[in-house]
Amino acid sequence: MKKITSILLLFTAILISSCEGPVGPPGQDGDALIGTIFEKEGDFTAANNYELYFNFPNNFEIYDTDVVLVYILWETTTVNGNQTDVWRLMPQSRFIDDGVIQYNFDYTVTDVRFFLETTFDYADLLPAETDNQVFRIAVLPADFLATKKSVEINDLNVLMNSPELKFNVIDK
Repeated sequence: MKKITSILLLFTAILISSCEGPVGPPGQDGDALIGTIFEKEGDFTAANNYELYFNFPNNFEIYDTDVVLVYILWETTTVNGNQTDVWRLMPQSRFIDDGVIQYNFDYTVTDVRFFLETTFDYADLLPAETDNQVFRIAVLPADFLATKKSVEINDLNVLMNSPELKFNVIDK
């Protein structure tokens, strides 16, 4: 009887140890979260009331808890012989002889609005201040921000190279 019980226990142990559950979903790069960057280019004109709009694509879901940051292409400089874009976090002010120009934005879960505010007449703006303006919209998942004590958001390049956050970059 002891022999039969021992054999049954051994058989049960082998059976249980060989069981496998369903295969889980494939992982991302480590435990990285996914952010998204969109790019928008346009001209601020009297015809568009010195406002530009970017509508999030229909297949892109943004949550109320996500954070949207907007960067403006401020200048291009040469670093180690290579042309490098300099991005500045908005809002961003430019002080000129006539007064102040501020590039600003607001957003909803469906769009981002970029707009100019000035302390002088819009008609006095120069083409360099209004034409061919380039913006990057960074959508950061709330889970990423909840796990960080501090996040360097002022430098877009540092943010994009964060090991805990991977970005999908979607041009225009």
